[in-house]
Amino acid sequence: MSQFRNRCFPPLILITLIGCAFAVGVAGARGQSSQTAPATAPPASRPAPDTDEGWESLFDGKTLTGWKVTEFAGSGAVEIKDGRIVLAAGNDLTGISWANPNTLPRMDYEVDLFAMRLEGTDFFCGLTFPVRDACCTFVGGGWGGGVVGISSLDGLDASENETTRNMNFESKRWYHIHVRVTQTKIECWIDNEKVVDVVTTGRKISMRPGEIEIARPFSISTWQTTGALRDIALRRLPGTPGVAR
Repeated sequence: MSQFRNRCFPPLILITLIGCAFAVGVAGARGQSSQTAPATAPPASRPAPDTDEGWESLFDGKTLTGWKVTEFAGSGAVEIKDGRIVLAAGNDLTGISWANPNTLPRMDYEVDLFAMRLEGTDFFCGLTFPVRDACCTFVGGGWGGGVVGISSLDGLDASENETTRNMNFESKRWYHIHVRVTQTKIECWIDNEKVVDVVTTGRKISMRPGEIEIARPFSISTWQTTGALRDIALRRLPGTPGVAR
């Protein structure tokens, strides 16, 4: 204001200039606000389990009720510790499978969970899930620790198809995993970043050949890595009946 006064503008011009400066300042603040919105704000297309209706918890924080230890050869121990499921490193796979697969949807649903790599250098979240009459696995941190993708599409695994991408994962840090299966797509998020968005119409959906196939149709596993899981939830998408229990 002292700058305007020193230049002795007539009152009407002074008022006009002040109004313009205020309008520019507000517009700039709004633009800056939209550009610097916190990265933690979830995108509108991904519902939050703690606020949206229809979510069913699949882990009570205390027991493996509803789950069974997947019978992988050389599996590490599975235990509940501090409100989380800990999958100890095995030789090679360690995992848990949903004990009542007939209660789960096979299409038009979402899965949401938090996963952490405690020790090791390979995948700490291998989420196997159904897509119609087939199953596939979302791999988080495979092939030496950084590969993300779907195994398998048209016979190509998560390191070979168009969903393949590399990410850096920190040990002892929770990652928010979200998977959505619809009639035409598989979509996956890690934290607030969409990492898979693939059309499945006309595609062959399958499991990667090997022992992981016994984890169908719904399971979570690790590979030579100790991982932790918490806040596992599932819901049918709005407009579809029932929720798994």
